[in-house]
Amino acid sequence: MVRRGGQWWALAVLVLPVLLISVDTTVLGFALPYLSEDLAPTGAEQLWIVDVYSFVLAGLLVFMGTLGDRIGRRRLLLIGGAAFGAASVLAAFATSPLMLIVARALLGVGGATLMPSTLSLIRSIFTEDRTRRTAVAIWSAAFSGGMAVGPVVGGWLLEHFWWGSVFLINVPVMVLLLVAGPLLLPEFRDPNPGRFDPWSALLSLGTMLPVVYGVKIAATEGLTWLAGAAMVLGLALGAAFVRRQRRLDQPMLDLRLFANRKFAGSVITNLLGVFALVGLLFLLPQYLQLVLGLKPLVAALWMLPATVAGVVGALAAAWLARRVRVPVLISLGLLLGAAGFLVLTTIGADAGLAAVVIAFVLVGGGVALSETLTNDLVISAAPVNRAGAASAISETGYELGGALGTALLGSLATAVYQSGLPATAPAAAHDTLGGAVATAHSLPATEGVELLNTARESFVTALHTSAWVGAAILVYTALQAYFLLGRRRNRPQAAQREEAAMSA
Repeated sequence: MVRRGGQWWALAVLVLPVLLISVDTTVLGFALPYLSEDLAPTGAEQLWIVDVYSFVLAGLLVFMGTLGDRIGRRRLLLIGGAAFGAASVLAAFATSPLMLIVARALLGVGGATLMPSTLSLIRSIFTEDRTRRTAVAIWSAAFSGGMAVGPVVGGWLLEHFWWGSVFLINVPVMVLLLVAGPLLLPEFRDPNPGRFDPWSALLSLGTMLPVVYGVKIAATEGLTWLAGAAMVLGLALGAAFVRRQRRLDQPMLDLRLFANRKFAGSVITNLLGVFALVGLLFLLPQYLQLVLGLKPLVAALWMLPATVAGVVGALAAAWLARRVRVPVLISLGLLLGAAGFLVLTTIGADAGLAAVVIAFVLVGGGVALSETLTNDLVISAAPVNRAGAASAISETGYELGGALGTALLGSLATAVYQSGLPATAPAAAHDTLGGAVATAHSLPATEGVELLNTARESFVTALHTSAWVGAAILVYTALQAYFLLGRRRNRPQAAQREEAAMSA
């Protein structure tokens, strides 16, 4: 048991990994134009650089969450933090697209230990409903705050140093975590974890990795036989994993968690909400820098109001939840995000900065409000001894949603962008907007200006298309959350039966 004063010191340490991950996510978006010019990745390589982190992380989260329940959540957090810092150094000094992709994959391995460990420790440290919801709100606000700090610090670094410096900002935060963690964080683990089942661990990896790989291939190359075979293999292994968990007396993943309507509905809501948000984060920094011509630091400052809105939305969630029904708040947050996407459909290639700021404020604040509440529902629905596994499932949905948002919305935008360029345009211009900008500088003035104008108009059309899709997804998610999480029980004993089933 942690004393009340010690709870908040422990929370201060737990927000450090969240800052790491959110900073890393937003900084990369601003570094993409520099990566395009220096490492010259293809369009597919650029998408891999962005989303391989999330794919690897999603594949390992369930395993890492249950491992934390077994060996200790603080121990796993510190091990993963050290690995994350080392991988950040490798990414900073990458000399080829392949080397950077490998470094980002290793970041995913380290990151898989961080998020479920922090949420599960919050569940164990904060046992009262009100203080736990406040702690989750602060945890979520730290994520939004990292999204604000990351672009500003990253933009300054990009103007003064090489692009690899944006990864080195992870290192001092990681050192602070490794020093303060053993002093301020208590250790929690499942007192009766049962025997470790290596087959379950292999099957969980065998389920996630082929599925996300198949989705990635389908998003970038179409539904090829390789993509279909990978997804079929992953689903088959997933069926074997589920069968094995049902037969084991002490399974690696307790499938009874999904019997809880709040838990299952919150995980789905997280996945779809993050799908739309991260797809937007992939496109907007390129619009600000490559279409409107803003410098990285200036572009980051114009995005600052949106991330401040995210902090306000997360902190307001705990206060509003005492006065308004949680399902209603979740749906309202998602509808605010959908309105933001609709605002994006009004921007152009020569103007649109004000619309971008308004749109991102609505999306950032609305999604932060809803995600704070769904994260609290997830960890409160699970027994304390299963907090690591429950947090891992939630984060799997979160990271998979982010990876799919980048892959699918990013690929949709790429396809629309490429269709708007003439067939005679240089190959580099067809790959990415950054490639078009770099190519235009090497052409005669008239040809270069014509290529730039065409490429920018095509990118704006692609952004409009992705915005319409994002708005539709958030409207659907809002309706689903309202009816799935807000449906009232006819029998008051139902919730007690759910809790008893999961604790059995």
